[in-house]
Amino acid sequence: MTHAELDAWIEQLKRCEYLNEIEVKSLCEQARELLVEESNIQTVSAPVTIAGDIHGQFYDLLELLNKGGPLPDVQYLFMGDFVDRGFNSVETFLLLLTLKVRYPHRVTLIRGNHESRQITQVYGFYDECMRKYGNANVWRYCTEVFDYLALGALIDGSAFCVHGGLSPSINALDQIRAIDRKQEVPHDGAMCDLLWSDPDDIKGWAVSPRGAGYVFGGDIVAQFNHFNGLQLIARAHQLVMEGYKNMFNETLVTVWSAPNYCYRCGNVAAILTLDDKLQRTFNVFNAAPQDARGTTMKRPAPEYFL
Repeated sequence: MTHAELDAWIEQLKRCEYLNEIEVKSLCEQARELLVEESNIQTVSAPVTIAGDIHGQFYDLLELLNKGGPLPDVQYLFMGDFVDRGFNSVETFLLLLTLKVRYPHRVTLIRGNHESRQITQVYGFYDECMRKYGNANVWRYCTEVFDYLALGALIDGSAFCVHGGLSPSINALDQIRAIDRKQEVPHDGAMCDLLWSDPDDIKGWAVSPRGAGYVFGGDIVAQFNHFNGLQLIARAHQLVMEGYKNMFNETLVTVWSAPNYCYRCGNVAAILTLDDKLQRTFNVFNAAPQDARGTTMKRPAPEYFL
């Protein structure tokens, strides 16, 4: 695939026009070839701009890229949950994948709990693929790519990015590197916890109300950061009305990048930029204006506000 062809796909997708089935198959094959070479914890150098959940809110993704700055000038790290809930999961995931293939060293994609066959069959992506393509092939190609996505990223050895959070079965980053990630997200265990867990103002560990992963406190974050020489854990996974939320003396931050989540929550969104000295800047943005949204709204995916 030439750069010119990829650039044409990027422009097409930015108009919210999805690729045909054969093109999607080709794109997904190329993406898998790239991703298979990546570590479970992908190494990233600052400066980098970090994004949280997008959930198929395609026009808000365009707003995010507009706010953050153009590729390849700006390096982006997306912390998962690209699909489900929003109206344009297909265009959202295909645009991110095309950008990854076009600029492999300037785009990092890590896996969220929605990058899963089971979850996408319930929360919208599967149904959207069926509606747009008339069969499940595109959904299958995309979910195969999910299995190859990294589980985390490490920025300059100091900031660890993960979709959900920590796991009681993991003390060291090397234990994450040893996981066999090329599989559907399991229902429990270390890989599941990384994608499903949440921080809270508690001590130690608690059972998660989500039914997967754990809830963990500031003492757990302090231990993990100390043991692994980290300054920061950046994660997504939880709706934050202000777009971002610092916790535990700014040793952990939640970044949320889907404004007006599910087109009705009224929240703002944010992206986090770490400069070459790992200084943090939050860029808060609103949902794309209504006149920038090209398609008629369809019924959102089922209720689910975890």
